[in-house]
Amino acid sequence: MRALISVYDKTGVAELACGLRDLGWELVSSRSTAQALTEAGLPVTDVAEITGFPPILDHRVVTLHPKIHGGLLADPTSETHRAEMAEYDIEPFDLVVSNLYPFHTDPSVDLIDIGGPAMTRAAAKNHASVAIVTSPDQYDAVLKELRADGALSAATRRALALEAFARTAAYDAAIVEWLQADDVLPKRVVLALTRTDEPLRYGENPHQAAARYRLAGSESWWDAVIRHGGLALSYLNFYDTDAAWRLVHDLGDRPTCAIIKHANPCGVAVGADLATVYRRALECDERSAFGGIVAVNRPLDSETVALMADGPQADVVIAPGYAPGALDVLRAKRKNTRLLEAPGLPEPLGRDYRRISGGFLVQQEHNFAATRADWRIVTKVHPTTEQWIDTELAWRVCGHVKSNAIVLVKDGQAVGIGAGQQNRVESGEIAAKKADGRARGGAGASDAFYPFPDGIEAAAAAGVAVIIQPGGAMRDDVNIERADELGLAMIFTGERHFLH
Repeated sequence: MRALISVYDKTGVAELACGLRDLGWELVSSRSTAQALTEAGLPVTDVAEITGFPPILDHRVVTLHPKIHGGLLADPTSETHRAEMAEYDIEPFDLVVSNLYPFHTDPSVDLIDIGGPAMTRAAAKNHASVAIVTSPDQYDAVLKELRADGALSAATRRALALEAFARTAAYDAAIVEWLQADDVLPKRVVLALTRTDEPLRYGENPHQAAARYRLAGSESWWDAVIRHGGLALSYLNFYDTDAAWRLVHDLGDRPTCAIIKHANPCGVAVGADLATVYRRALECDERSAFGGIVAVNRPLDSETVALMADGPQADVVIAPGYAPGALDVLRAKRKNTRLLEAPGLPEPLGRDYRRISGGFLVQQEHNFAATRADWRIVTKVHPTTEQWIDTELAWRVCGHVKSNAIVLVKDGQAVGIGAGQQNRVESGEIAAKKADGRARGGAGASDAFYPFPDGIEAAAAAGVAVIIQPGGAMRDDVNIERADELGLAMIFTGERHFLH
C-alpha cells in the first residue's frame, strides 16, 4: 500500500504517517513534508526521486507530473490503464493526504495553491481506488478503520471524496471573491456553505426541516454562542435572535434591551441599568413580548433576572454573560427558554441574499449611511437637547422594524411601534395606540417619507414633539407647512430605511 503525503498544515501528520508505516505502508512525500517525516524518524521517498525533477519555479511545480497524477488517476480494473502504467513505470497510490495553502488567512497570488487542489481532485475523482484525506480532523478515524479492517470502505472513501470536493470548491470560491474584492456587487458570486451539526427543532413551521449553515472554511459568530439551557433552537429562533442581537448593538454603549417578536421589535429601551431598561422595554408591548426574544448588551444581573423570571415567557434570552446564580434562577422558572451567552457584535453581513424563483436578489447589507451631520431641520421649531436624544433613538430603531414602520420614543424608551402595514397611516395608528399617550413630548420616526400631511397629523395626535423622516415626497412643502402649523420640529435624514 502506498500513500502520498503533501500538506501545508503539518498538524498530526507525523503521527498519521507513523501509524501508516506501522501498517506496512510506503510513504511518498513532497520536500517540506518529507523533511518533517524524516525528522520524525520515518523512511520517506521524496516526490523528486519519482519524477526526476526537483521543485521548480519557486515551488510552483512539485507534484504536477504524470508519474504522480498517473498514480492518482489510474483505474486498476482497466487493462489499458495497467498496460500504460507498466509502460511508463507508474505506480498507483492508495491514499493521498493533502491540505491547501491557507489562502483565506492572507489572500495573495502566492497563496493560490495549484498542486494541492490538483492532487486532491484527482484522488477524489478516483475515490473508488484512492482515498483522499484533507484535514487533520480525519486522521484518527482513517487510522482506526485501517487498523480494524485493513482498508477503507467504499462508503468512507466516498465520504472523504465529498469532503475533498467541498473543500476545493470553497477554496475556489474564496479566490473568486478576492479577485472581485473592489466590487460592491460582483459579477460572480460563489457561495460555499457547510451545514453545522447543531440540530434545529424545525423550520418556520414544525412540518419544515431546517438547518444552520456557515460559510465553508470559516467560523461564524453563531459558533461561539453558548446555549446554557432550554430547548433546541428553531429556524425562527435563530432569525429573530440574530435580529435582536444586532439591534441592541446598534444603539450605542448605554445599557440596552430589545425584545423581538416575529423579526420586529416590540420593545426597546436604553438607560442607566439593565433592570430599568428591561422593564421599560417590556412596557412598550408586554402582550406581544410573550414568546419573544429578549436581548441585552450587558451581563444579566440578579435584579434583571428576577424581573425576567416573573415576566412574560421568552423563547430566547441572549446576553454577553450571566451573574452567578442567574442561570439557575432562569432555568428553574423558565425551563424551556433558551438561555444564550454570546460574544460581542456579529461579523458584518457584507451582502444580503434573498431567494426568488430561479436565483437570488443581492444587495448591500442594511446600514445607516447618513449621520446626524447630514440631517436637515426643515421646520421653524428645532428639537431640544433631550428631544434630539429621543429622535436619534427613534430613527435607529425604525431601521430595524419591518416596513411600513413608525416608532415613537420618549425618554429613551420605545413607547409605540407600528410595523409591517400596507400604509403608513395605519402603522402610525398602531404605534399611537400602543403608546397610549406616553409619546407626548417625544419623537416619532418614519422609515420612509410621508406622502401626505395625514401622517404628520397622526404623529401630532400621538403627542410627539419631533418627527424624523427621510423627506423627498412631492408634497414635502405641504408637510413642512403642516408641521409648522402644529408646532412640531421635523427633520429630514435624506435616507430611507425600508426593511422587508
